Amino acid sequence: MLLHPTLEKLKTMRFSGMAEALESQMQMDGLDDMGFEERLGLLLDHEQAVRETRRMNTRLRKAKLRQNGSVEDIDFRHPRDLDRSLVLRLADCQWIKDHNNLIITGPTGVGKSFLACAFAEKACRDGFSALYLRMSKLFEDLSLSKGDGRYLKLLTSFAKTDLFILDDYGLMALNQEQRHDFLKILEDRHNLKSTLCQ
Repeated sequence: MLLHPTLEKLKTMRFSGMAEALESQMQMDGLDDMGFEERLGLLLDHEQAVRETRRMNTRLRKAKLRQNGSVEDIDFRHPRDLDRSLVLRLADCQWIKDHNNLIITGPTGVGKSFLACAFAEKACRDGFSALYLRMSKLFEDLSLSKGDGRYLKLLTSFAKTDLFILDDYGLMALNQEQRHDFLKILEDRHNLKSTLCQ
């Protein structure tokens, strides 16, 4: 079998995972003991894993999370009165599937932003899109988008995001225009997508 042309075709067709798996198979001992179906299955499994990893990394990059956090890294021993069973129940992302919303409250410095990022990271791992924005950045982006004609496109992208995380919610007084924009965003998402404020 001419391996090089086959590898080139796989890469041209964007089956880089299969190409990588085929190269590894060719270096394995006992390759002749494996049947065609078994080898093909391994190639497809590797391609699927590579594609899912790529999609997850894209979701995480687009989420623009403020901190690298995961549900597995949450320290329940820290004295901040976290309900372990509630956090783990929220970590299963059923609330996102059900299009519910979440507000995380507490004093400054107890890890609200970390917790929000951990839930968003888990959502990305489970196949949901997410976007993390500070309230000040949200209104800055909206204001700029009105000037350059991207306003409706920006609202549409917010409406399509499975989990929209708003940091520093409630810390700043909103003017009339900001209240209108914020209501529009929440109305577009109501019962369709989830929003997390903290």
